[in-house]
Amino acid sequence: MTMRRQSRRRPPRAQDDAAPAPTAGVITALTPQQQRADGVTDRVADRVNVFIDGTFAFGVPVTVAATLHLGQRLDEAAVVALVAAGAEDLAYARALRYLAARPRSAAEVVADLRARQFEETVVEAVLARLHARGYVDDGAFAEFWVENRNRFRPRGSPMLRQELRQKGIEREEIDAALAEQDEDVAAWAALEGKLARWAGLERQEFMQKALAFLARRGFAYDVCRRAAERGWAVAQGETE
Repeated sequence: MTMRRQSRRRPPRAQDDAAPAPTAGVITALTPQQQRADGVTDRVADRVNVFIDGTFAFGVPVTVAATLHLGQRLDEAAVVALVAAGAEDLAYARALRYLAARPRSAAEVVADLRARQFEETVVEAVLARLHARGYVDDGAFAEFWVENRNRFRPRGSPMLRQELRQKGIEREEIDAALAEQDEDVAAWAALEGKLARWAGLERQEFMQKALAFLARRGFAYDVCRRAAERGWAVAQGETE
């Protein structure tokens, strides 16, 4: 028996702000904005689509939409201002989602917004809002980064410094975050978990592995040497 293939209706495509550049005209419709999520069309509660002369023009936050009404005529200046407000609101929401996963540096937020092709003026405005609310703070981010590394994957200060520079952190903030860094403590924390795996090695092989491992983590040679000697002593049951 031939099975009839069941057709599935695709949900309507969401309206977004990627419309042709809007021009002056009369507002003919204001509708809740929708987006597709996992194949389901969901309402976006805080954004509204604005239609001018029967055509979708742009999206705005609901707070802005509250100032608009059907039949209202918009000149070009008003349209430009509304488009800018809509773009900034969209970029700000994107930045908040990006920050939800973990703290980010200002440079990371800027790079993410630029990758999504937001205008520089919008990026600057969003970053200012994030700074004002304390959502982006490079000093706090640097402290978080160092603490997180020390807890889960210890590294030497030179490597931490390089990582933070790559995140766009300024030298003064890096210096402050590393001011209380104890290299010997961090090196031992990195090495201690390897001792059981290297049990039974001859001293020369043990030292080679320990020194190479710690060097890859960015620790200076004298720090590596002290940690390796301590590790050998512990492995031999001579201390701790």
